[in-house]
Amino acid sequence: MGRVLQYAVLFVATLFFLLPVYLVIVTALKEPSAITLSNTWQLPQRWYWESFAQAWTAFLPKLQNSFFLTVIATLLSAMLGSLNGYVLAKWRFPGANIVFPLMLFGMFIPYQAVLIPLFQFVREIGLGGTLWGLILVHVVYGLPITTLIFRNYYAEIPDEMIEAGRIDGAGFFGIYSRIVFPLSVPGFVVVIIWQFTQIWNEFLFAVTLVSSPANQPITVALAQLAGGEAVKWNLPMAGALLAALPTLLVYIFLGRYFIRGLLAGSVKG
Repeated sequence: MGRVLQYAVLFVATLFFLLPVYLVIVTALKEPSAITLSNTWQLPQRWYWESFAQAWTAFLPKLQNSFFLTVIATLLSAMLGSLNGYVLAKWRFPGANIVFPLMLFGMFIPYQAVLIPLFQFVREIGLGGTLWGLILVHVVYGLPITTLIFRNYYAEIPDEMIEAGRIDGAGFFGIYSRIVFPLSVPGFVVVIIWQFTQIWNEFLFAVTLVSSPANQPITVALAQLAGGEAVKWNLPMAGALLAALPTLLVYIFLGRYFIRGLLAGSVKG
């Protein structure tokens, strides 16, 4: 009886959690003239699949911007976080116990607190309004969490392996490329899933730092489309579903590796 009650509670909680998803899907599949407050929760009388074709045409440039931004920023922050974690775990230097906590402090700085100086800095280095400026911001802002994940993951690698590499004549990058990097797959999976999701869904930096419509990612385009008074709601809803697909696919195909990475100790300590 206890297990049945648990499943019943979980089933109800799941339905409650999926209510917004249901609303987005049925709205995307309705004709624009059939979307009213009175039939918000009703299934469409005619399945209007054209919404997805229109959304794909309207949002394709923004999706391409989001892919470019997310892939480049994720890879750069993962590689730099890996090198930082390698240094802090295996090549400790005087003051490392001070540098590491200061680096982690960056995770707790709210976006709003640095928005104005960040905007001015990006503009002064000539990257204002460009995707490269946004990539730089996401790489820098992602370094604390990626460094923490890799540093804790590399702490599990036996020091004897590093010493063996040194005895064989390998230097800093030799040990990293031949010993540490091949063992880093679970750590990279965790970091890539985390960073990909965070950067893809981020809105505040994107709407502030990228003013040109040609360079805006999908989150800004969806918000601007939904902000008018005469909105064809099927279009932003279909666009939201298309925008959610990449992160959903990442979790579907890499989710099990994400759990393995967590269990491997990449976020312990």
